[in-house]
Amino acid sequence: MKIIEKINKSLEENSPFFSFEYFPPRTDDGVENLYQRINYMAELNPLFIDVTWGAGGSTSARTLEICKNVQKYIGLETMMHLTCTNMPRTALFDAIASAKEAGIQNILALRGDPPRGEEWKEVEGGFAHASDLIKYIRENWGDYFGIAVAGYPELHSDSFSSEDDVKHLKAKVDAGADFIITQLFYDTSLFLNFVSVCREAGITCPIIPGMMPIQTYAGFSRMTTLCKTSVPEHITNSLSEIKDNDEAVKKYGVELAIQMCLELKKRGVIGFHFYTLNLEKTVWTIIENLGFSEHHCRVLPWRPSAEKGRCKEDVRPIFWNHRHQSYMKRTETWDEFPNGRWGDSRSPAFGEISSFYGAYSRTKEDATQPWAKPLEKIEDVYDVFVSYCKGEINSLPWNELPISSESSDIKQLLTLLNSNGYLTINSQPAVNGVSSSHPIYGWGGSSGWIYQKAYVEFFISEESLLSLLNKLAQGQHTHITYHAINGKGDKSYTNTSGTNALTWGVFTGSEIKQPTVVDSNSFLAWKDEAFGLWRYWAAKYEQNSVSQSLLNQIESSWFLMNIVDNNFQEPTLTTIFDVKHDERDH
Repeated sequence: MKIIEKINKSLEENSPFFSFEYFPPRTDDGVENLYQRINYMAELNPLFIDVTWGAGGSTSARTLEICKNVQKYIGLETMMHLTCTNMPRTALFDAIASAKEAGIQNILALRGDPPRGEEWKEVEGGFAHASDLIKYIRENWGDYFGIAVAGYPELHSDSFSSEDDVKHLKAKVDAGADFIITQLFYDTSLFLNFVSVCREAGITCPIIPGMMPIQTYAGFSRMTTLCKTSVPEHITNSLSEIKDNDEAVKKYGVELAIQMCLELKKRGVIGFHFYTLNLEKTVWTIIENLGFSEHHCRVLPWRPSAEKGRCKEDVRPIFWNHRHQSYMKRTETWDEFPNGRWGDSRSPAFGEISSFYGAYSRTKEDATQPWAKPLEKIEDVYDVFVSYCKGEINSLPWNELPISSESSDIKQLLTLLNSNGYLTINSQPAVNGVSSSHPIYGWGGSSGWIYQKAYVEFFISEESLLSLLNKLAQGQHTHITYHAINGKGDKSYTNTSGTNALTWGVFTGSEIKQPTVVDSNSFLAWKDEAFGLWRYWAAKYEQNSVSQSLLNQIESSWFLMNIVDNNFQEPTLTTIFDVKHDERDH
């Protein structure tokens, strides 16, 4: 989808929006870490992200790879930077054609800077200006790409005057650019004046302010010097007092960015583009404090892919709720994606598990994951799961992100279950007709009502499983359906088959939507991956160590079980488990 369409929709609805910029790391390990960071920050629901292009195309392959993977596996609309510095037309043609082939539909067209230590020069057969690049894209690819360009509130370094600068910007817009993202600034009046001058010059497209929060004093000094950015005296004075205190500088950077955004918001600005420097905490804090993320209602309970071929996909099994990238990888060869309903006849075969870790290979740094601590007894394993439920650690092998706000509502129950050996990896509470704009359970836009059945999925020892099955067979829980299976697949217990809708929405003038289901065939495919993650965890320890032996024992002898409480109006899921309260929680 073209980003300008999303921007225009937000402007029409007066709905605040924001976007993030990242740069390609130099190493493979750095790229893997960036994927994890983008995946985490995707929970804020940015309108789009963009990825920079190294001087002279020095990072072109990596930029394209990151854009492709983020759009396909993480589900964010992605814009690729493209510069014409030191790039002949043949190289530019190949880059643009590759972007289209990868499903990327947005380009930030730039003249660009030369590689460090070199002067800018137009290569033979290349382009001298970004406007030439935009014309080239439009001549060869028509209206396929959405195109953004850069604007400079304080003049481009090669401009002679404000008039000259705006004239070049107007040429870029006239050549076919859809919107403008500005260079960083720290004086909001400069941005507002820049917008006013652009409007007087006949530039009518959206102009998005580029915000670079101060992360470190050294980085701030280097960037403002490089970009010749004006720094108001009050900022200089404030920083001079704390420049040797990194934490104080970062805190001030957050406060300043919030203040700047609020000043611009008062003047009618509702969209902001954040230069993240590949860091998450500062920008996350700014977005949360501004309340911007609260304005974005999820399209579906799960994050859809931004890949064009999957645009009609609207139903998935719940099992991969917390392993989005893995699901995308295992279904990427499908030529049709379930739409409207999920049934056995429309459930294609899941791809082989080439990696138990998801869409991207993991690095040796995984050994430092918080869940990879020494284990001496089975209760230590329980404690890892309890720590995740309490928010003390932010991931598990089965959960790429911290516990969701939805599961937080049943955090006390999950903590209790895990401390008693029901090792939960997926869950949702019952919901009976809340508004589709609800901040936690809402999805699908306004004018709707959301329903969902209580669900929990967990690993369980065979002894505890048999006891639980005996309790379920006594007749008081006829509304409970379940499926349990061991890792080998030679022992299985179930009282259901086919597909069971877990989440559905009722919307004005629309058919009922049921985007999340429990599906028997899919559960069998998920089972192999779920048990494989025990082996992945065990591999973090020395061969034949106590820690490894404990995890191998669970993987080889325990069961994976999912339970659905079909009575969403009066759920009784909490009554079926035999649990003892942990005195440490009192």
